[in-house]
Amino acid sequence: MNRWCLPWLARLLPFLLAVFLASAPANGHELNSASLSLTEVEGHEGRFLVRWQASSSTLQSELATPAVFPSPCKLDGAVLDCGQAGLVGAIELPWLEGTETNVMVVIEWRSGSRLVRVLTGSDPSVVVYGIPSSAGLRALKPIVVDYTWLGVEHILTGFDHLLFVVALTLLVRGGRKLVGAVTAFTVAHSLTLACAVFGWLTLPSPPVEAAIALSIVLVCGECIRPTDSLARRAPWAVTFAFGLLHGLGFASSLLDIGLPERHVPTALLFFNVGVELGQLGVIALVVALSLVAARVPVQPATVRRGLVYAMGGMAGYWSIERIVATLTGPSV
Repeated sequence: MNRWCLPWLARLLPFLLAVFLASAPANGHELNSASLSLTEVEGHEGRFLVRWQASSSTLQSELATPAVFPSPCKLDGAVLDCGQAGLVGAIELPWLEGTETNVMVVIEWRSGSRLVRVLTGSDPSVVVYGIPSSAGLRALKPIVVDYTWLGVEHILTGFDHLLFVVALTLLVRGGRKLVGAVTAFTVAHSLTLACAVFGWLTLPSPPVEAAIALSIVLVCGECIRPTDSLARRAPWAVTFAFGLLHGLGFASSLLDIGLPERHVPTALLFFNVGVELGQLGVIALVVALSLVAARVPVQPATVRRGLVYAMGGMAGYWSIERIVATLTGPSV
């Protein structure tokens, strides 16, 4: 069945691609936008001058109660006084949730440090970690916790990366080979993630996302291949190559989330730690379910093949969708 199915899919793919390309994307619409700038006042530590700008009069009316600042901070007119503790904590825009408005938040300290973050209806808050102080390692605690969890969350909610890890676990047989493949994947995505975050490597997101989806299709194809291949003999080499792609995908998400200006290495390190913990958790779950499946009346090979086909089909759909998005560009 595989020998017949794959050539048939190869002939059908250009036709499907043509159908998708023939469908014009829906026209976009202009989004309201605003900006919030907080500039630390010279000679007054912890005091910030607050400025709001809005693109429309309707949006301007929403700014009567524009933001919820961290609890130590008190807003008096256009001045935000956070005292000796400084501006540390979450800035929330409750009115922004569920809207199609973008708000750019710019925070500037007297030391020259600067934080820039774009808030949206799906992400209406930003956590400010402050700047280095005598608090030392204690000041890094919230960054360690937040970015470790963000890494775990990215694996558990990033379904393309999640499917890749599941497919990899199904492909590689043997504990040592699996550990080596996962380690190579981690090293590779850590390299490209760091390069992208520090601006040493920049690639447009749409083709990267399309390539990530194709990597899942290829790994799923290897799972059902009846003959030996490089992916089975040396899985670490294949996962290292694919890890370079996935690292760029991680970078896109991390840059959207934002990084604390003066704590980028710490945030990057613990985001990677979180990603690794998430991967290990997924692998442990897949292995445990495989052991359970071996004890039930259903043939484990049948369940495994069905799962691989389901993941490959979903990744194939994503591939077509993202290739079309890459070729057609953003809607206008």
